[in-house]
This record gives sequence, C-alpha cells and structure tokens, in this order.
Amino acid sequence: MVTSTTLHDLLKAGDDQAPAIRTSGIEPLTYAGFRTLVIRTIARLNEFGIGRGDRVAIVLPNGPEMATVFVAVASAATAAPLNPAYRHDEFDFYMSDINTKALIVEDGSTSPAVGVAEERGIMVITLERDPAHGAGAFELSAEVSREQPAQPGPAESDDIALILHTSGTTSRPKIVPLSHKNVAASANNIATALHLTNADRALNIMPLFHIHGLIAGVLAPLSRGGSIFCTPGFNALRFFHAMDEAAPTWYPGVPTMHQAIVGRSHHNREIIARHKLRFIRSSSSSLPPQVLGELERVFDAPVLEAYGMTEAAHQMASNPIGSVRKPGTVGLAAGPEIAIMDHDGDLLAHGETGEIVIRGDNVTAGYENNPKANGEAFTNGWFRTGDQGIIDADGYVTITGRLKEIINRGGEKISPREIDEVLMDHPAVLQAVTFAVPHDKLGEDVAAAVVLREGQQATERELRHFVIARVATFKVPRKILLLPEIPKGATGKLQRIGLAQKLGLA
Repeated sequence: MVTSTTLHDLLKAGDDQAPAIRTSGIEPLTYAGFRTLVIRTIARLNEFGIGRGDRVAIVLPNGPEMATVFVAVASAATAAPLNPAYRHDEFDFYMSDINTKALIVEDGSTSPAVGVAEERGIMVITLERDPAHGAGAFELSAEVSREQPAQPGPAESDDIALILHTSGTTSRPKIVPLSHKNVAASANNIATALHLTNADRALNIMPLFHIHGLIAGVLAPLSRGGSIFCTPGFNALRFFHAMDEAAPTWYPGVPTMHQAIVGRSHHNREIIARHKLRFIRSSSSSLPPQVLGELERVFDAPVLEAYGMTEAAHQMASNPIGSVRKPGTVGLAAGPEIAIMDHDGDLLAHGETGEIVIRGDNVTAGYENNPKANGEAFTNGWFRTGDQGIIDADGYVTITGRLKEIINRGGEKISPREIDEVLMDHPAVLQAVTFAVPHDKLGEDVAAAVVLREGQQATERELRHFVIARVATFKVPRKILLLPEIPKGATGKLQRIGLAQKLGLA
C-alpha cells in the first residue's frame, strides 16, 4: 500500500467503479467520478483566479457536497470550512482573519456569509448540485477573473490543505494551518488503527466543518477505497433510518451522539440486528465508561475510544481493534509519538502525571502569525496538547483532565472528569458535566450540571450525598443543577469552560 501525501492522491485507493460517496435517494459517486470532479474543480478554480495557497471559505450544509467540495477545493487551494450556523459578525471575524479570497455557497444561499463577502470584496462562488453524476457531484459558477492564479495546478504535499481555528473558549481563536502531508498522514493513521478496507462502509453523522468529521468521517475511509454515506447531520430521530439505508460497518461520533443513539436503541432492535457493525469510534471528548458499556451491549460491537485535536489533524491515540482495549483510556499512540512532559520541558517516565505532548507527520508546523502561542505550544520539537495525562506500563494513555479545566479549589486540584464518572454511576443520571464556579475565598469551587434519565427522579441533595460517599469532601459539587439539556458547542461537545457563565453561576 502506497501512503498518499496529498488529498487527490489519496483518492487513488479506490477502484474506478467502486462507490466513494453515498447518500439517500441518489446514485453513488464512484471513485472514477470523484477523481474527475477533483480535476475539473482544480481547473475551474484556476479559471476564477484561485490557486494553491489561496483561502476559500466553504459554507455549505452537511451532506455529500460538503464532503466532495472539501476534497476538491483543498486539492486546488486551501479549504476553510465554516459552521453554517454562524452569524454575520462571526463570519466577518473568521473570513477576515484568514484573508479569504473566495467563498463557496449553494446557489440561492441566504447565509450572512454572502453579505460579509460582498462587504469585503470577496469573490462569491455558487455551487449547483449535479445528482445525475452521483451523490456529491456539483458545478461551480462565478464571474470569471482575468487574473491568473500565482500557483495553478494540483496541490503538493507541503501546501496548506485545510485551515481551521481553535475553539477560543478562553482566548482569541488561533489559526491552525494543516498541510496535505499532515491531513493525509492522519487519515492513514486512522485507517491503520481501525483496520479499514475497501469493504468498509462508514455512516457519517459528524459535522463536516469540524476536524473529526473531515478526517475520520471522510478522508480515512477514502484512503482505503471504502465508501461514506453522508447524512444531513446528526439527528437522533433519523439515525436508525439512515443506518437501515446505509448498511454501515461502522460510524464515528462524539459522546453526546452516542448517548442519544443508545437512548433510542430499544425502539430499533430489528435494524441493529440487520446491520451488524464491526466497531464504533468515539472521539473529541471523554466517553463515560457507563455509556461505552451500554453501546457495546446494544450493538454487540467494540467501541474504540480515540484521542484527537485540531493541531494534530485529529488523531493522536486510539484503542486498538482486535487486541486489548482499556476502557477509560484513549488507547495507544496511533500515528504520532506521545510522551508526558513536566512544566520545565523534561519528559517523564511511564506512570507519572504531566502534560501530554506529541510529535509526528500529522502535527501542524505551528499557528499562523502567532509567535507567542508557538513559543508556548512547542518545546524541544514536541507540541504541548494542554491535556494532563499519564501513560501506563503498556503504553496506554489516560487523560486526567484539560489543564485549563482542572478546578483549583483553594490549592486543592480536582479533575472534573472524576466527578462526572461518579455522578454517572447514579442510576438516575444520563449526563453529567462538572465545572468550576468562582468563589470569593477559595478562588474556584466545584459545580455540576446533570440530565436525568427519562422517567427517573433524583434531587440535588440526593446526588450530593451519592458523591459524598465516594470522594473526598473537597471534591463534592457545592451546586448540582438538574437540567433538561446541557448546553453544547457547535460540534455536539459538552464544554466545561464558560459553562458557569452560560448557566448564570458566575
């Protein structure tokens, strides 16, 4: 197997007539059709004056076109997928921050991104679906530029394929450029860890403006000649209908998605029995052990928890398939090297707690135009992830907390994940998120937000007593909020940072 170093080379893995992209009600796009679409898009963008290194914002709904446009645009220029739910000011910030040269939207789009592009003199390229040529096929239109692109033709391995921003929950979002070599390496790492083949069929429910969906949901299956069934996004009510149509061998998701799927599984046992999954992949945040166990019982398939972040083009570690999995860990290094570092930059031995650091072909060369952030993020060639963790004697990585999320209660350090897992052991608790709240004397104190299972009851007092019996007193949440739903980020992740403000506790 030849490892690709660009996205367009990665498509060579598929046989000409094999399905690459599938969706509901449309004939699949074959690998031959996808390769032709990419070549045509490179030429089309070059006609518009767009070439390698030029930033093209993509604002499209989830679905097959979002997957194909991403691969095709990144093969000609630099793709910048943006959340379609952003408002005017958010589009204005992100599009100006990366010096956007063009914007791709659906024909007839009413997105505020179009208004921002017009205000800033950014070229608007419209996409028209072309279902006659297969799922995800499209045509692009724009007023043709007379300007020739500085760098025409297909992208090379060191060109920037993808540009994303960090979440920016505690500071201004940082720009993360990822080269073709970075993203192709990560796709290969994921495919290797999951033993993907051309017989695998992925059901993609992840948003495709996010690194997890783009690399694990799209590029990893393509790198082995497999197929992807693209949905309009995650909808718990529609998941099993999509599963019945897609007949997948696996699906990737985040913990909140898995929880919602398990919650509806008892109504859909026949579909589950009809379509035996080879495995389920979970990433982007910690999967409570209780949910992992429930998923495995429902689907009779292994759940592989993986560890990823934008700066690593997604995957860093993964529980292996077909050998020892350790629930509660994020598995073994699966691509880059992983080590544990102390505050001074010295590497620690197995069994010692410190900051998780990585290095490898999938890791970004550095944030754009941000020497201060790069100085803080890189030490002796290692990238500091900002996660606290430990590596055991077998090489399995456990994340003990996000360094910025560790609660400092008057000098006592508390890992919110530990309290989450205690609360999740209560039979009435469906979801739990522990977070810091301001305290006038201690600096920070502990709080938690909880969603109860349907038909179950529990009081704040009862839950506090449940926790008191299991952890030291200083770790017990001072306040437990019982909520119908916990606020989530754009990708479905539960976010601790800023939760106190969102819930009126700060």
